[in-house]
Amino acid sequence: MGFTLVMPFLPLYFHQLGVEDVGQVAMWSGLSLGVTPALTALLAPFWGRLADRFGRKIMVERSLVSFVLVMSATAFVTEPWHVFALRCVQGLFAGYGALALAMAADSAPAGKMAQAIGTVQTAQRLGPALGPVFGGTVAAIVGLQRAFFVAAAFYFVALVVVFFMYDEQAAPHHERAGGDARDRSVTFRDVLAFENFLLMAIVIFGLQFVDRSFGPVLPLYVGQLGTTAARTPLVSGLLFSIAAGAGAIGHHYCARMLQRRSATQLIAMSGAAATLSVLGYLVAGSVFWLFAATPLFGLAIGVATTAAYTAAAAVIPANVRGTGFGLLTTASLVGLAVSPIVAGFLAVTSIRAVFVLDVIALAALAVSVHRYGGSGTDPTAAREEPVPENM
Repeated sequence: MGFTLVMPFLPLYFHQLGVEDVGQVAMWSGLSLGVTPALTALLAPFWGRLADRFGRKIMVERSLVSFVLVMSATAFVTEPWHVFALRCVQGLFAGYGALALAMAADSAPAGKMAQAIGTVQTAQRLGPALGPVFGGTVAAIVGLQRAFFVAAAFYFVALVVVFFMYDEQAAPHHERAGGDARDRSVTFRDVLAFENFLLMAIVIFGLQFVDRSFGPVLPLYVGQLGTTAARTPLVSGLLFSIAAGAGAIGHHYCARMLQRRSATQLIAMSGAAATLSVLGYLVAGSVFWLFAATPLFGLAIGVATTAAYTAAAAVIPANVRGTGFGLLTTASLVGLAVSPIVAGFLAVTSIRAVFVLDVIALAALAVSVHRYGGSGTDPTAAREEPVPENM
Protein backbone atom coordinates (compact mmCIF):
# COMPACT_ATOMS: atom_id res chain seq x y z
CA MET A 1 0.00 0.00 0.00
CA GLY A 2 2.87 2.36 0.74
CA PHE A 3 4.31 1.78 -2.73
CA THR A 4 1.07 2.48 -4.61
CA LEU A 5 0.27 5.42 -2.35
CA VAL A 6 2.61 7.64 -4.41
CA MET A 7 3.65 5.85 -7.61
CA PRO A 8 0.41 6.45 -9.57
CA PHE A 9 0.98 10.19 -9.11
CA LEU A 10 4.60 10.17 -10.30
CA PRO A 11 3.79 12.01 -13.58
CA LEU A 12 2.27 14.85 -11.55
CA TYR A 13 5.39 14.94 -9.40
CA PHE A 14 7.60 15.32 -12.47
CA HIS A 15 5.41 18.24 -13.51
CA GLN A 16 6.01 19.83 -10.09
CA LEU A 17 9.75 19.38 -10.66
CA GLY A 18 9.52 21.66 -13.68
CA VAL A 19 9.05 19.21 -16.56
CA GLU A 20 6.48 20.95 -18.77
CA ASP A 21 6.56 18.91 -21.96
CA VAL A 22 4.03 16.06 -21.86
CA GLY A 23 6.34 13.77 -23.83
CA GLN A 24 9.16 14.37 -21.36
CA VAL A 25 6.83 13.68 -18.43
CA ALA A 26 5.76 10.41 -20.06
CA MET A 27 9.37 9.45 -20.78
CA TRP A 28 10.62 10.05 -17.24
CA SER A 29 7.55 8.38 -15.75
CA GLY A 30 7.94 5.31 -17.94
CA LEU A 31 11.65 4.99 -17.19
CA SER A 32 11.19 5.51 -13.47
CA LEU A 33 8.26 3.13 -13.15
CA GLY A 34 9.86 0.45 -15.32
CA VAL A 35 13.38 0.34 -13.95
CA THR A 36 12.43 -0.88 -10.46
CA PRO A 37 10.52 -4.05 -11.47
CA ALA A 38 13.17 -4.75 -14.13
CA LEU A 39 15.99 -4.71 -11.57
CA THR A 40 13.86 -6.56 -9.03
CA ALA A 41 13.17 -9.33 -11.55
CA LEU A 42 16.89 -9.63 -12.22
CA LEU A 43 18.01 -9.68 -8.59
CA ALA A 44 15.14 -11.41 -6.74
CA PRO A 45 16.64 -14.93 -7.07
CA PHE A 46 19.99 -13.73 -5.74
CA TRP A 47 18.43 -11.99 -2.73
CA GLY A 48 16.45 -15.18 -2.15
CA ARG A 49 19.61 -17.24 -2.23
CA LEU A 50 21.27 -14.94 0.30
CA ALA A 51 18.17 -15.26 2.47
CA ASP A 52 18.52 -19.06 2.37
CA ARG A 53 22.07 -18.69 3.70
CA PHE A 54 21.76 -15.88 6.24
CA GLY A 55 18.08 -15.81 7.14
CA ARG A 56 15.00 -14.31 5.50
CA LYS A 57 14.12 -11.90 8.30
CA ILE A 58 17.31 -9.86 8.00
CA MET A 59 16.95 -9.71 4.22
CA VAL A 60 13.40 -8.36 4.51
CA GLU A 61 14.58 -5.82 7.10
CA ARG A 62 17.38 -4.76 4.73
CA SER A 63 14.87 -4.20 1.95
CA LEU A 64 12.41 -2.28 4.13
CA VAL A 65 15.15 0.00 5.51
CA SER A 66 16.21 0.85 1.95
CA PHE A 67 12.61 1.70 1.02
CA VAL A 68 12.21 3.98 4.04
CA LEU A 69 15.35 5.86 3.00
CA VAL A 70 14.56 6.00 -0.72
CA MET A 71 10.95 7.12 -0.23
CA SER A 72 12.07 9.83 2.18
CA ALA A 73 14.85 10.97 -0.16
CA THR A 74 12.39 11.26 -3.07
CA ALA A 75 10.69 14.11 -1.23
CA PHE A 76 13.92 16.14 -1.52
CA VAL A 77 14.71 15.68 -5.24
CA THR A 78 15.07 18.70 -7.49
CA GLU A 79 15.64 17.11 -10.91
CA PRO A 80 13.84 14.31 -12.83
CA TRP A 81 16.98 12.20 -13.04
CA HIS A 82 17.16 12.21 -9.23
CA VAL A 83 13.85 10.31 -9.14
CA PHE A 84 15.11 7.85 -11.76
CA ALA A 85 18.34 7.27 -9.81
CA LEU A 86 16.45 6.63 -6.59
CA ARG A 87 14.13 4.22 -8.39
CA CYS A 88 17.23 2.35 -9.58
CA VAL A 89 18.41 2.08 -5.99
CA GLN A 90 14.96 0.90 -5.01
CA GLY A 91 15.13 -1.88 -7.60
CA LEU A 92 18.55 -2.99 -6.37
CA PHE A 93 17.33 -3.48 -2.80
CA ALA A 94 13.76 -4.65 -3.43
CA GLY A 95 12.59 -8.25 -3.20
CA TYR A 96 10.67 -8.29 0.09
CA GLY A 97 7.56 -9.63 -1.70
CA ALA A 98 9.13 -12.96 -2.60
CA LEU A 99 10.69 -13.31 0.84
CA ALA A 100 7.36 -12.53 2.53
CA LEU A 101 5.82 -15.49 0.71
CA ALA A 102 8.75 -17.71 1.70
CA MET A 103 8.41 -16.59 5.34
CA ALA A 104 4.69 -17.36 5.23
CA ALA A 105 5.43 -20.85 3.91
CA ASP A 106 8.13 -21.34 6.57
CA SER A 107 5.86 -20.21 9.39
CA ALA A 108 2.82 -22.25 8.43
CA PRO A 109 2.10 -25.33 10.54
CA ALA A 110 1.43 -28.63 8.84
CA GLY A 111 -1.60 -28.44 6.58
CA LYS A 112 -1.81 -24.62 6.62
CA MET A 113 0.78 -23.60 4.00
CA ALA A 114 -1.78 -22.90 1.26
CA GLN A 115 -3.81 -20.75 3.67
CA ALA A 116 -0.70 -18.80 4.71
CA ILE A 117 0.37 -18.11 1.13
CA GLY A 118 -3.19 -17.16 0.17
CA THR A 119 -3.46 -14.72 3.07
CA VAL A 120 -0.23 -12.95 2.11
CA GLN A 121 -1.30 -12.76 -1.52
CA THR A 122 -4.65 -11.34 -0.46
CA ALA A 123 -2.78 -8.55 1.31
CA GLN A 124 -0.56 -8.05 -1.75
CA ARG A 125 -3.69 -7.64 -3.89
CA LEU A 126 -5.59 -5.35 -1.50
CA GLY A 127 -2.63 -3.02 -0.91
CA PRO A 128 -2.45 -1.80 -4.54
CA ALA A 129 -6.25 -1.60 -4.64
CA LEU A 130 -6.40 0.75 -1.63
CA GLY A 131 -3.11 2.61 -2.06
CA PRO A 132 -4.06 5.01 -4.89
CA VAL A 133 -7.33 5.99 -3.19
CA PHE A 134 -5.58 6.71 0.10
CA GLY A 135 -2.66 8.36 -1.72
CA GLY A 136 -4.94 10.74 -3.58
CA THR A 137 -6.46 11.84 -0.29
CA VAL A 138 -3.03 12.28 1.33
CA ALA A 139 -1.69 14.24 -1.65
CA ALA A 140 -4.70 16.57 -1.51
CA ILE A 141 -4.12 17.23 2.20
CA VAL A 142 -0.31 17.46 2.52
CA GLY A 143 0.84 17.73 -1.11
CA LEU A 144 2.64 15.28 -3.39
CA GLN A 145 6.07 16.00 -1.95
CA ARG A 146 5.11 15.24 1.66
CA ALA A 147 3.14 12.19 0.52
CA PHE A 148 6.49 10.42 0.05
CA PHE A 149 7.11 10.81 3.79
CA VAL A 150 3.75 9.11 4.44
CA ALA A 151 4.76 6.27 2.11
CA ALA A 152 8.07 5.97 3.99
CA ALA A 153 6.09 5.77 7.24
CA PHE A 154 4.19 2.75 5.88
CA TYR A 155 7.47 0.97 5.21
CA PHE A 156 8.77 1.95 8.64
CA VAL A 157 5.69 0.41 10.29
CA ALA A 158 6.25 -2.76 8.25
CA LEU A 159 9.89 -2.79 9.40
CA VAL A 160 8.88 -2.49 13.06
CA VAL A 161 6.31 -5.27 12.68
CA VAL A 162 8.85 -7.65 11.12
CA PHE A 163 11.57 -6.77 13.64
CA PHE A 164 9.48 -7.25 16.77
CA MET A 165 6.80 -9.76 15.77
CA TYR A 166 8.36 -12.25 13.32
CA ASP A 167 10.29 -15.01 15.11
CA GLU A 168 12.34 -16.80 12.49
CA GLN A 169 13.68 -19.38 14.94
CA ALA A 170 10.14 -20.45 15.82
CA ALA A 171 9.18 -21.21 12.21
CA PRO A 172 8.36 -24.95 11.89
CA HIS A 173 10.54 -25.27 8.77
CA HIS A 174 13.33 -22.96 9.91
CA GLU A 175 16.77 -23.92 8.64
CA ARG A 176 19.84 -22.60 10.41
CA ALA A 177 21.23 -19.92 8.08
CA GLY A 178 24.70 -20.59 6.78
CA GLY A 179 25.04 -23.71 8.86
CA ASP A 180 25.15 -26.28 6.09
CA ALA A 181 27.50 -26.30 3.15
CA ARG A 182 24.88 -28.15 1.13
CA ASP A 183 22.90 -24.91 0.72
CA ARG A 184 25.86 -23.30 -1.06
CA SER A 185 26.11 -26.05 -3.66
CA VAL A 186 22.57 -25.58 -4.92
CA THR A 187 22.29 -23.84 -8.29
CA PHE A 188 19.31 -22.14 -9.87
CA ARG A 189 19.19 -25.03 -12.34
CA ASP A 190 18.77 -27.43 -9.41
CA VAL A 191 15.75 -25.49 -8.16
CA LEU A 192 14.21 -25.37 -11.64
CA ALA A 193 14.56 -29.16 -11.83
CA PHE A 194 12.16 -29.78 -8.91
CA GLU A 195 8.98 -31.56 -9.94
CA ASN A 196 6.57 -29.17 -11.74
CA PHE A 197 8.52 -26.10 -10.52
CA LEU A 198 9.29 -24.84 -14.03
CA LEU A 199 5.70 -25.49 -15.09
CA MET A 200 4.42 -23.45 -12.14
CA ALA A 201 6.85 -20.62 -12.99
CA ILE A 202 5.44 -20.57 -16.54
CA VAL A 203 1.90 -20.56 -15.13
CA ILE A 204 2.71 -17.59 -12.87
CA PHE A 205 4.28 -15.73 -15.81
CA GLY A 206 1.23 -16.45 -17.98
CA LEU A 207 -1.30 -15.40 -15.34
CA GLN A 208 0.55 -12.15 -14.67
CA PHE A 209 0.87 -11.52 -18.41
CA VAL A 210 -2.88 -11.88 -18.96
CA ASP A 211 -3.86 -9.98 -15.81
CA ARG A 212 -1.68 -6.96 -16.68
CA SER A 213 -2.67 -6.88 -20.35
CA PHE A 214 -5.93 -5.13 -19.43
CA GLY A 215 -4.22 -1.99 -18.10
CA PRO A 216 -3.30 -0.27 -21.39
CA VAL A 217 -6.49 -1.20 -23.29
CA LEU A 218 -9.46 -1.49 -20.91
CA PRO A 219 -10.30 2.26 -20.75
CA LEU A 220 -10.12 2.42 -24.55
CA TYR A 221 -12.34 -0.65 -24.88
CA VAL A 222 -14.88 0.79 -22.46
CA GLY A 223 -15.05 3.86 -24.69
CA GLN A 224 -15.45 1.75 -27.82
CA LEU A 225 -18.46 0.02 -26.26
CA GLY A 226 -20.36 3.29 -26.10
CA THR A 227 -19.40 4.81 -22.76
CA THR A 228 -19.11 8.60 -22.84
CA ALA A 229 -15.69 10.17 -22.39
CA ALA A 230 -16.78 11.70 -19.08
CA ARG A 231 -17.84 8.33 -17.63
CA THR A 232 -15.02 6.19 -19.05
CA PRO A 233 -12.56 6.78 -16.15
CA LEU A 234 -15.22 5.91 -13.57
CA VAL A 235 -16.37 2.76 -15.37
CA SER A 236 -12.79 1.61 -15.99
CA GLY A 237 -11.87 2.26 -12.37
CA LEU A 238 -14.84 0.21 -11.18
CA LEU A 239 -13.86 -2.70 -13.41
CA PHE A 240 -10.26 -2.62 -12.16
CA SER A 241 -11.48 -2.49 -8.56
CA ILE A 242 -13.89 -5.40 -9.10
CA ALA A 243 -11.11 -7.49 -10.63
CA ALA A 244 -8.78 -6.69 -7.72
CA GLY A 245 -11.45 -7.45 -5.12
CA ALA A 246 -12.43 -10.72 -6.80
CA GLY A 247 -8.75 -11.65 -7.05
CA ALA A 248 -8.32 -11.08 -3.32
CA ILE A 249 -11.31 -13.36 -2.65
CA GLY A 250 -9.76 -16.00 -4.90
CA HIS A 251 -6.46 -15.84 -3.02
CA HIS A 252 -8.27 -16.13 0.31
CA TYR A 253 -10.50 -19.10 -0.52
CA CYS A 254 -7.98 -21.07 -2.57
CA ALA A 255 -6.78 -22.94 0.53
CA ARG A 256 -10.28 -24.32 1.14
CA MET A 257 -10.55 -25.42 -2.48
CA LEU A 258 -7.19 -27.17 -2.22
CA GLN A 259 -8.65 -29.41 0.47
CA ARG A 260 -10.85 -31.00 -2.20
CA ARG A 261 -8.75 -30.66 -5.35
CA SER A 262 -5.06 -30.92 -6.15
CA ALA A 263 -3.23 -27.72 -7.06
CA THR A 264 -2.82 -28.72 -10.71
CA GLN A 265 -6.51 -29.61 -11.03
CA LEU A 266 -7.45 -26.28 -9.52
CA ILE A 267 -5.11 -24.36 -11.85
CA ALA A 268 -6.55 -26.14 -14.90
CA MET A 269 -10.13 -25.45 -13.80
CA SER A 270 -9.41 -21.82 -12.95
CA GLY A 271 -7.57 -21.35 -16.25
CA ALA A 272 -10.62 -22.66 -18.10
CA ALA A 273 -12.90 -20.31 -16.12
CA ALA A 274 -10.63 -17.34 -16.87
CA THR A 275 -10.66 -18.30 -20.56
CA LEU A 276 -14.46 -18.18 -20.58
CA SER A 277 -14.48 -14.80 -18.85
CA VAL A 278 -12.07 -13.25 -21.39
CA LEU A 279 -14.20 -14.72 -24.17
CA GLY A 280 -17.00 -12.66 -22.61
CA TYR A 281 -14.82 -9.58 -23.09
CA LEU A 282 -14.09 -10.58 -26.67
CA VAL A 283 -17.73 -10.89 -27.73
CA ALA A 284 -19.12 -8.12 -25.49
CA GLY A 285 -21.53 -5.76 -27.17
CA SER A 286 -21.93 -3.45 -24.18
CA VAL A 287 -20.25 -2.55 -20.91
CA PHE A 288 -22.80 -4.70 -19.06
CA TRP A 289 -21.04 -7.85 -20.26
CA LEU A 290 -17.72 -6.56 -18.91
CA PHE A 291 -19.25 -6.18 -15.45
CA ALA A 292 -20.60 -9.73 -15.75
CA ALA A 293 -17.28 -11.26 -16.85
CA THR A 294 -14.85 -9.33 -14.62
CA PRO A 295 -15.73 -10.96 -11.25
CA LEU A 296 -15.22 -14.45 -12.72
CA PHE A 297 -11.92 -13.36 -14.28
CA GLY A 298 -10.55 -11.88 -11.04
CA LEU A 299 -11.67 -14.84 -8.96
CA ALA A 300 -10.14 -17.36 -11.39
CA ILE A 301 -6.81 -15.51 -11.60
CA GLY A 302 -6.62 -15.25 -7.79
CA VAL A 303 -7.31 -18.95 -7.25
CA ALA A 304 -4.91 -20.07 -9.98
CA THR A 305 -2.09 -17.83 -8.77
CA THR A 306 -2.26 -18.99 -5.16
CA ALA A 307 -2.55 -22.62 -6.28
CA ALA A 308 0.54 -22.22 -8.48
CA TYR A 309 2.63 -20.68 -5.68
CA THR A 310 1.42 -23.36 -3.26
CA ALA A 311 2.23 -26.20 -5.68
CA ALA A 312 5.71 -24.77 -6.22
CA ALA A 313 6.30 -24.26 -2.49
CA ALA A 314 5.29 -27.85 -1.79
CA VAL A 315 8.19 -29.23 -3.85
CA ILE A 316 10.86 -26.74 -2.70
CA PRO A 317 12.94 -27.91 0.29
CA ALA A 318 12.81 -25.43 3.16
CA ASN A 319 16.55 -24.68 2.97
CA VAL A 320 16.26 -23.21 -0.57
CA ARG A 321 12.76 -21.76 -0.39
CA GLY A 322 14.02 -18.18 -0.64
CA THR A 323 15.79 -19.00 -3.90
CA GLY A 324 12.68 -20.73 -5.22
CA PHE A 325 10.33 -17.87 -4.43
CA GLY A 326 12.87 -15.46 -5.89
CA LEU A 327 12.71 -17.31 -9.21
CA LEU A 328 8.91 -17.33 -9.09
CA THR A 329 8.93 -13.59 -8.45
CA THR A 330 11.20 -13.10 -11.46
CA ALA A 331 8.69 -14.98 -13.62
CA SER A 332 5.87 -12.79 -12.27
CA LEU A 333 7.75 -9.52 -12.79
CA VAL A 334 8.80 -10.44 -16.33
CA GLY A 335 5.13 -11.03 -17.11
CA LEU A 336 4.30 -7.66 -15.56
CA ALA A 337 6.96 -5.90 -17.66
CA VAL A 338 6.30 -7.62 -20.99
CA SER A 339 2.49 -7.62 -20.94
CA PRO A 340 1.78 -3.86 -21.32
CA ILE A 341 4.29 -3.64 -24.18
CA VAL A 342 2.75 -6.52 -26.12
CA ALA A 343 -0.79 -5.29 -25.40
CA GLY A 344 0.11 -1.79 -26.58
CA PHE A 345 1.50 -3.02 -29.89
CA LEU A 346 -1.47 -5.35 -30.50
CA ALA A 347 -3.96 -2.60 -29.69
CA VAL A 348 -2.59 -0.57 -32.60
CA THR A 349 -4.33 -3.03 -34.94
CA SER A 350 -7.28 -4.01 -32.72
CA ILE A 351 -8.08 -3.92 -29.02
CA ARG A 352 -9.92 -7.22 -29.37
CA ALA A 353 -6.65 -8.76 -30.58
CA VAL A 354 -5.35 -8.37 -27.01
CA PHE A 355 -8.24 -10.46 -25.70
CA VAL A 356 -7.71 -13.07 -28.44
CA LEU A 357 -4.10 -13.46 -27.26
CA ASP A 358 -5.29 -13.69 -23.64
CA VAL A 359 -7.78 -16.44 -24.53
CA ILE A 360 -5.08 -18.42 -26.34
CA ALA A 361 -2.62 -17.98 -23.45
CA LEU A 362 -5.10 -19.02 -20.75
CA ALA A 363 -6.36 -22.02 -22.73
CA ALA A 364 -2.78 -23.14 -23.37
CA LEU A 365 -1.95 -22.87 -19.66
CA ALA A 366 -5.04 -24.83 -18.63
CA VAL A 367 -4.35 -27.62 -21.16
CA SER A 368 -0.62 -27.76 -20.32
CA VAL A 369 -1.22 -28.03 -16.58
CA HIS A 370 -3.94 -30.65 -17.09
CA ARG A 371 -1.69 -32.69 -19.36
CA TYR A 372 1.74 -32.31 -17.79
CA GLY A 373 0.98 -31.40 -14.17
CA GLY A 374 0.17 -34.94 -13.09
CA SER A 375 -2.16 -35.54 -10.20
CA GLY A 376 -0.62 -32.62 -8.36
CA THR A 377 1.55 -32.47 -5.25
CA ASP A 378 -0.30 -32.41 -1.95
CA PRO A 379 -0.34 -28.66 -1.23
CA THR A 380 -0.86 -29.11 2.47
CA ALA A 381 2.47 -30.82 3.05
CA ALA A 382 5.61 -28.81 2.39
CA ARG A 383 8.76 -30.66 1.45
CA GLU A 384 11.12 -30.31 4.38
CA GLU A 385 14.11 -32.46 3.54
CA PRO A 386 17.19 -30.45 2.51
CA VAL A 387 18.59 -30.57 -0.97
CA PRO A 388 20.99 -33.52 -1.34
CA GLU A 389 24.63 -32.57 -1.25
CA ASN A 390 25.42 -34.14 -4.60
CA MET A 391 22.98 -31.97 -6.59
